Amino acid sequence: MKYQLRKPAVVLLADGTVFQGKAVGEITGSAFGEVCFNTGMTGYQEIFTDPSYYGQLMVTTNAHIGNYGTHNDEVESEGIKIAGLICRNFSYNYSRPAADDSLENFLAKNNLIAISDVDTRALVSHIRDNGAQNAVITTEVDRLDELRKQLSEVPDMDGLELASKVSTKEPYTVGNPDAKYRVAAVDIGIKKNILRNMVQRDCYVKVFPYNTSFETLAEFKPHGYFFSNGPGDPEPLKDAISTAKEILDRDLPLFGICLGHQVIALANGISTYKMHHGHRGINHPIKNLITGKGEITSQNHGFAINREETEAHPEVEITHVHLNDHTVAGIRVKDKKCFSVQYHPEASPGPHDASYLFDQFVESMA
Repeated sequence: MKYQLRKPAVVLLADGTVFQGKAVGEITGSAFGEVCFNTGMTGYQEIFTDPSYYGQLMVTTNAHIGNYGTHNDEVESEGIKIAGLICRNFSYNYSRPAADDSLENFLAKNNLIAISDVDTRALVSHIRDNGAQNAVITTEVDRLDELRKQLSEVPDMDGLELASKVSTKEPYTVGNPDAKYRVAAVDIGIKKNILRNMVQRDCYVKVFPYNTSFETLAEFKPHGYFFSNGPGDPEPLKDAISTAKEILDRDLPLFGICLGHQVIALANGISTYKMHHGHRGINHPIKNLITGKGEITSQNHGFAINREETEAHPEVEITHVHLNDHTVAGIRVKDKKCFSVQYHPEASPGPHDASYLFDQFVESMA
């Protein structure tokens, strides 16, 4: 059986902590990145293909990964975006009749290093106590001293611009050209389900590269503008921030999700910061301050916007807060058709409590 043949592997953290494991499948070697964890019980394929995770080593807190295989439609981008996978129990066999393939084959096709049999509970506790940090996962267990040196040279996520690594190189369109609304979307790491949600609401979307100017976006004659989710630090995205400022100056409908939310905050002069270990999962509680209702949401971010600066801003209102740590989860610009949220109303994976935000965007364009 496969588990008898698997090579030893380790997780080596930047602070020197080592966790033992075993290699998954035939892909061997080393992978570097910032280690983070996701608490979702399902949705591993969508997580692995989410561009927001580019450059990160994913720890899955659910004990069993791979048990329902993979499906060709359950991807959020072209190919896997995580840098590597760390899990407790890896299922080589799957039991879902609708699956197209095993997770093992899916990872192999994408040449992704994965390791299992790791004490993920201890690893996640370490991250929660000591914060997100760079790490390496490796099957080259006899090269740890050399890998430590390489790890010390990996750049920190703080200050790192990654949107250019995942953004489209050329504009493309999605939906019906005769749809009622036209949306210009700036791709700083967009997920496919965001586009599906807009198309379902009679939008024809043109997706543009991360550094597209307002003038180029305006040539599409859109009814509204959108800034997507994505990886890395928002502050280096000077072109996107400048474009958002121009859209705001013209009071055009503008919606942002996750990294796009942070870009809109920066365009309003509100700073962002690197979180201790971020929010990643599909059961995060949010309170909508406008309606007073609670929402269970899908989240994936390691940066957030400054709450004190947001509360002090005369033209910006906080609309949503995270109930676990009271970070800002949503804002709107007063007297303008602009709003944004830190979480993922498109879910995939996750609950659909927040899908009304797409309706709200359509209403702002109407």
